[in-house]
Amino acid sequence: MKKKIIIVGRNSFIARHLQGYFKRRCIVNIISYQKFIKNLNFNNIDYVINCSSRIEYVKQKYQSKFDHDLQISKKIFKFKKCKLIFLSTRKIYKPNNNIKECDKILPKENYSKNKYITEKKLLEILSERVLILRISNLIGLHNNKKKRKLHKTFIEIFLDNIKKNKIFDHKNIYKDFLPINLFAKIVFLLVKKNKTGIFNVSMGKKIYLKSLIRWLNHYNTNKIMIINYPKNDYKKFNKDSFFLNNTTLLKSINIKFDLNDLKKECLRISKKLFYEKKK
Repeated sequence: MKKKIIIVGRNSFIARHLQGYFKRRCIVNIISYQKFIKNLNFNNIDYVINCSSRIEYVKQKYQSKFDHDLQISKKIFKFKKCKLIFLSTRKIYKPNNNIKECDKILPKENYSKNKYITEKKLLEILSERVLILRISNLIGLHNNKKKRKLHKTFIEIFLDNIKKNKIFDHKNIYKDFLPINLFAKIVFLLVKKNKTGIFNVSMGKKIYLKSLIRWLNHYNTNKIMIINYPKNDYKKFNKDSFFLNNTTLLKSINIKFDLNDLKKECLRISKKLFYEKKK
């Protein structure tokens, strides 16, 4: 029997990709947060995936009235079959190598502090009915360019620099990136197995930014100047190098990660940005 899923956040980059993957495999409905809150019956729903957020939740200190996931958890509480998927962040951890789910929590800015507060509140309310995904950096194209975004993605920062015909030399800076299509597959496999709990969701590998930029720039025929970061900026970015340990995830679902998956997605994005635009 197909799972019944509600995705909250009609204009969300993540929501649209999840919908695209889930619609062939589940009964899925994507709605706005406002419409969800007005709904009264979640009897037959297996999972709610919230991709909506308020800018106040991202920028300001925690206030429960801006926490969409908290409000959603209260709405579904009495429907015992219904579970919630919370999209948390790797930023709740101190940047490090091979970070495990049990490692030290050290959020620095309001966004990551708020995510961790929400994690704890959801576990209190829903207990074993919440699936918390601590996500690394997602790579993909945002289709709705006019929609105001709460975060600038790595690709948007890359494009801002390309417009100025420059790229920073990232030297040995690395992070942990995951293609958005692979992320959607992971979420589906977790749903298929009725999983709850806390999972790092990542490639689980060091991805050097210079490699990522080379792939993204593959179809760009313009001459680009490579410049050095100001010394203090480089130190700051280098300190934020990290990758997550994804062993718990790999033990729970049948999936393999290959760096070529990320390379293919970056080349696909590059082709769309630089080659197909010229046609």
